[in-house]
Amino acid sequence: MLPFFILYAISDFIAFLLHSVFKYRRDVVSANLRIAFPEKTEAERQKIARKFYQYFTDTFIESIKCISISKKELEKRNTGSYELINGLIEKGCNISILGGHQFNWEYGSLLYALHVKIPITAVYMPISNKMVNKIFYDIRTRYGSVFISAHDFKNELNEITKKQFILALAADQNPGNPSAAYWVRFFNRPTPFVTGPEKGAIKNNAAVVYVTFKKTRRGYYHFEPTLLAENTAGFKEGQITCLYRDALEKSIVSDPPNYLWSHRRFKFEWKEGDGEVMG
Repeated sequence: MLPFFILYAISDFIAFLLHSVFKYRRDVVSANLRIAFPEKTEAERQKIARKFYQYFTDTFIESIKCISISKKELEKRNTGSYELINGLIEKGCNISILGGHQFNWEYGSLLYALHVKIPITAVYMPISNKMVNKIFYDIRTRYGSVFISAHDFKNELNEITKKQFILALAADQNPGNPSAAYWVRFFNRPTPFVTGPEKGAIKNNAAVVYVTFKKTRRGYYHFEPTLLAENTAGFKEGQITCLYRDALEKSIVSDPPNYLWSHRRFKFEWKEGDGEVMG
């Protein structure tokens, strides 16, 4: 219930603790940034890292604030473009929305639920604490979105695809089995991408839309969709994943701190037998 200016002061303090005192995943953040931005100096990468921790803790604080934030305040702080997605809905298309781990995905989920013409179905990883999990589940479904646990997704998928759908996925998750992944060059390094988003889109001839998350200033965001492909049934293996990779990489380069660098995106090394590296 605290006002934002107090919450952001708290966020600054937590960010300082995480970065400079506890050094939370700082080795992971530094390693990721060295891979993604080898052309930058160490000082430049450290500046990105410090800003990342602020973005990271801001997102945590903003997500908690979603418990009490009003619709008016949400729309004051967030803008988006909805014509592309609503136009595809009117055409009768199924839609696969692909995003990355950019901030603030909680705001984006709520905003699009308010403005698109059919409910969005999203997949989430449950939080181990049942009470906290329920709080976030209630926040995320407030405006009609349907959230399905990653553990139940395969069993629920046939039911979802029986009617026109929008399926939202964070498609930059690390695959459980990298040898069965699509290997593509991400920041010029062979990196495994999960195959499910592409295969599901092709199977259902779904239009694929990438949504960029832009932090316009502290606490304010803009969400911009880009059509990657409308009729996907005839696409070749890996083609959609490469289009997604290109869009994600462009988004990250435009604002380097605005990505979840504490996530070990480059944890797997390509080796013989993992398949062709595409793109």
